[in-house]
Amino acid sequence: MFNANEILETINMISEENLDIRTITMGISLRDCASDSGKVARQKIYEKIVRYAHNLVKTGEDIERDFGIPIINKRISVTPIAIVAESSDEENYASFARVLDDAAKAVGVNFIGGFSALVHKGYTKGDRLLIRAIPEALSETERVCASVNVATTKAGINMDAVKEMGHIIKECAERSRDKGASACSKLVVFSNVPEDNPFMAGAFHGTGEPECVINVGVSGPGVVARALQELDGADFGTIAETIKKTAFKITRMGQLVAQEASNRLKVPFGIVDLSLAPTPAIGDSVARILEAMGLEKCGAHGTTAALALLNDAVKKGGVMASSYVGGLSGAFIPVSEDAGMVEAAISGALTIEKLEAMTCVCSVGLDMIAIPGDTPASTISAIIADEVAIGVVNGKTTAVRIIPVPGMKEGDVVEYGGLFGRAPIMRINPFSSEKFINRGGRIPAPLQSLKN
Repeated sequence: MFNANEILETINMISEENLDIRTITMGISLRDCASDSGKVARQKIYEKIVRYAHNLVKTGEDIERDFGIPIINKRISVTPIAIVAESSDEENYASFARVLDDAAKAVGVNFIGGFSALVHKGYTKGDRLLIRAIPEALSETERVCASVNVATTKAGINMDAVKEMGHIIKECAERSRDKGASACSKLVVFSNVPEDNPFMAGAFHGTGEPECVINVGVSGPGVVARALQELDGADFGTIAETIKKTAFKITRMGQLVAQEASNRLKVPFGIVDLSLAPTPAIGDSVARILEAMGLEKCGAHGTTAALALLNDAVKKGGVMASSYVGGLSGAFIPVSEDAGMVEAAISGALTIEKLEAMTCVCSVGLDMIAIPGDTPASTISAIIADEVAIGVVNGKTTAVRIIPVPGMKEGDVVEYGGLFGRAPIMRINPFSSEKFINRGGRIPAPLQSLKN
């Protein structure tokens, strides 16, 4: 039970420190929607999504009103469409993306994730068709998000898929050049992708998940930053304890909302994702947490150590508050969505190389990074290869969401507005990786994958 002090403290976090529930995400299995007719499959997909999620947005709004807790996004994740569509007679899977978009609009959710393929060990016919359709799908829909898993610790890295994704990202950018290459913001390339992630753009409903489930993603970097600002001169043990206690309180709120949504929708509760997800709002920044530990600017030497402390303390505090923690759970570092990260990148304190080092110890990876539009596809593929290698070797999820903005060069800034914020065009190493990427094949799994 919550006592009076906890309630008052939570109210203060909401009103002054940007605390919110970032998303309620309903996962829906579409495995029973497969058909040899694409038309039939799409009809079944639309009907099933609307049947399960028709009351999702209203329920979220009711919980917001009843408990006074902001719930920023209501979302849906579905079975990877490459699996569902593969039985059909379709050759262009963009038609499946359009029906997902129609269903998302019908029920009023912000995004729907699951235009996805799992190709870490190789392709099926459905995987190839889905990946080929990604640029058209993301440039012609509003709410559909896509992801491709190209590596796991058990399988190694599918370098043929890594190479292809460089070209897919470039095509996404070109097809949405009039919108700052915004289609790329809805595409994530993963290693070790989790099946229960509630956050976009990488969410999908895994094949090991139940028929329908509610997953909740909490947030609250502003709350953590405010707590640390009151610890001037404290040692790192005290900082870690403070973050743990704060993460516990944040997760308790997430657990409450998740259980309430589960009960009202009569859908099983899945997990709470503990990730600290920043927004462009002032004070809602992971970078500011790191700077509150004593760094002059995020990206300065010591940033990786500070982020490691933050990530670990968030998880330790969160797991004490909920028995069902999943998804990504830690700290996100999306550049464009974090006002502190943007400032650090513009000042030169934060580079792609430093961000890559930080991803060794945080939740995801190189996220919402804008680069020059003339960056070769092979260089983008090499950036993906580097990032997923970190995930494979360390047995963790890593990802790349990168945006080559046509017509822009290093030092420019692209404005997206809303959650996506603004993105400075970051410097890319000018030396070629083309020969390396063109080798193809599969980088074998590391020795630490042999755990049986």
